[in-house]
Amino acid sequence: MSTTPAPGGPGDTPPQPAGGYPPPGGSGQGGYPPGGGSPVPPGPAGPVSLPSAGVPPNAQPTVTVGTYQNYADAQRAVDYLSDNGFPVQQTAIIGTDLRLVETVTGRLTVWRAALAGIASGAWFGLFVGLIIGIFVNVNWWAVILATILIGAAWGAIFGAIAHATTGGRRDFSSRSSLQAGQYAVTATADVADQARHMLVQLNWRASGAQ
Repeated sequence: MSTTPAPGGPGDTPPQPAGGYPPPGGSGQGGYPPGGGSPVPPGPAGPVSLPSAGVPPNAQPTVTVGTYQNYADAQRAVDYLSDNGFPVQQTAIIGTDLRLVETVTGRLTVWRAALAGIASGAWFGLFVGLIIGIFVNVNWWAVILATILIGAAWGAIFGAIAHATTGGRRDFSSRSSLQAGQYAVTATADVADQARHMLVQLNWRASGAQ
């Protein structure tokens, strides 16, 4: 015979749901937003995944064995380790202080946009002409020349129109790159001493020491 529990008083703790977990839709401290979603707002690439609370069971701790100001030096260090038989699958190159650098290459006008469209359209026309020339039993060079001219013409038209639609808000061309302020070479803790010793030898050779 079951009995109904008596309602609690003002100071009693409210009953927990089955399983002992708090309700996911609460709005108090530590609660998730309504709907059970992530408390972190979505970023430019979509929802942000929170880091797991613990370390994966197979993950090994890593140690920084060298720091470099540019990626070429970090790559050279890992390449040196590889050439000398070090298990480089236990290393990683980690860039920190990331920043997006947009280098302006020049002023962009409708005519320059059309010229850039001619170049890209001609390349695409050449590709199409080569494919058509394989399956068509006609003058191969004439087909390629025709597709190049057609592609260049359409490329110029689309390039000019695309720039004109910006309304003068971006009258320059640029090239973007992602750069890091520093690059660290890391290795798992069990081989970190060996990697560090080998990189010291590399630094000695680079400095000209005997």
